[in-house]
Parts: sequence; structure tokens; C-alpha cells
Amino acid sequence: MIKPYLMFNRECEEAFKLYVEAFGGELIAMQKYSEIPLSPDFPVEESDKDLVLYSQLRLTEDGIIMGSDSNRELKDSDKVVVSVELNSEEQARKAWKILKEEGSIHMDLHETFFAKLHGSLKDKFGVSWMFTVN
Repeated sequence: MIKPYLMFNRECEEAFKLYVEAFGGELIAMQKYSEIPLSPDFPVEESDKDLVLYSQLRLTEDGIIMGSDSNRELKDSDKVVVSVELNSEEQARKAWKILKEEGSIHMDLHETFFAKLHGSLKDKFGVSWMFTVN
């Protein structure tokens, strides 16, 4: 499944409230950094605890947008990510290997508290991708 994923400079909650007002729909999820398990693999600074780690808004029956805050300053070109949810680790690793060539890795593909595999990269064309295998 492919969904647009929007990244924000500390304004995700405000943006998603605006999107609910504009489009209606249902805010399915909004999780803050302060709500995640403590982990050395995913450190959270005190100043980042109120940032949105993950949000999801259902706009239509099958239309969903997702988003989160970044704890680093984003350029406009980094604010839209193609989120790909796959069922196969093999498929994810194959696509990852191909897209990382001549690209740059933001978060290496690895197991997390919320997924079997998760990672993000920018391909050689400047397109940002997020991979998740549940």
C-alpha cells in the first residue's frame, strides 16, 4: 500500500487540525514522541517530547495521509515522502538495495518497536521513500 507521508518542522499537530477542518475526515492516530518506549536506538530529547511521531488522517474511505514532526530542520523538498507498506521482508530488502544506490539513507532499514522492518532514504532522483514491513 502506498500513502503520502508529510513531514513538518514542529507543526504537524497544527497542520493536521487544519486538514480536519478543511476536509473533514477522521483523525485515526496522533502519537507524540513522549508516548514511545525509551530506546537507545531512538533517543528522544526533552525538547522533542511534544512533537508528533506519527499521525494518520482518513480523508475518504480509502484515502489516507500520514505525517510527523521532524526533530531536524527540513527543506521544502524533504516534506513529502512516499510511504510504502510491504508484506514481504524480501521484497522490501530488494527495493531498498536498488533505491539506495547513488542515494542517501536517512534511517537504515531495521527492526523497530512498531514494525519488522522500517527505514527511509532518498533515491538518486531526490525522491524520499519510507519503507515499512509489518
